[in-house]
Amino acid sequence: MVFEILEYQFIQRAIITGITISTCTSIIGLFLMLRRFSLFGDAFANVAFGGIALGLFLKFYAIWTALIAAVISAIALTKLTKHKKISGDAALGIFCSTGFAIGILFISLTNTGFSVDIYSVLFGNILLTSMSDMIITVIIGLIIISIVLKIKKQLLYAAFDEEQAEISGWNVNTMNYIFMILSSITIVMSMRLTGVLLISALVIIPNVTSILMKQGFRNTMIISVLISVSCTISGIIMSFYFDVAPSATIVLLAVGVLIITLILKSNGIIKK
Repeated sequence: MVFEILEYQFIQRAIITGITISTCTSIIGLFLMLRRFSLFGDAFANVAFGGIALGLFLKFYAIWTALIAAVISAIALTKLTKHKKISGDAALGIFCSTGFAIGILFISLTNTGFSVDIYSVLFGNILLTSMSDMIITVIIGLIIISIVLKIKKQLLYAAFDEEQAEISGWNVNTMNYIFMILSSITIVMSMRLTGVLLISALVIIPNVTSILMKQGFRNTMIISVLISVSCTISGIIMSFYFDVAPSATIVLLAVGVLIITLILKSNGIIKK
């Protein structure tokens, strides 16, 4: 049955897109958690939602307005938190509320209200990925992954001690801007997989699970990616077979892996 499902081209596109997105969210998410920016996914998904609602209101290609809104917000967030005037969690909370409020405002101003496009944004619709969407996602995803992996040492160092990283000769300020912009693009790109309401789960849960295993940074990243990718592939296939929402299926599978890990850890099978 699984092999028969894989013969459908829309399933193939969904899986390739899903693998790209889940890999990006896992890698980006690990650095976000180390920076105590766990709410980044929720905040910037809401910002993107506001951008999409604005795009629909203006009858403009919504994904571009979402991307512009997310990138501008990423730059603003970096500036706000640069001098510790506002804590990271507080700033993310502000962006989260503001983005969603803007989205609701512009939806209420449109004649269509909560259209099919909005529901797709809120809950994800990976099975309707077109060939062009898949190609664009893969290209952007590979660029994001290659850049983050290239500067991962600096990002890791700066996550624990920015001042020491600057003393070591790294341009932490520029690196922070680059990382935040890449993170915002990842969130916008990931909305097709899980939608606004569940996107944070894909950023957080695989990384929480992998961190519990205490395998060192490199292995933690690899484990997180494996968990995220396997849950995504399984979720897409199961959602098609059982006719349920793929986004919810993917997230619940990831939660299941987390619960199993916690049970194994409490029983001493995984080292504490």
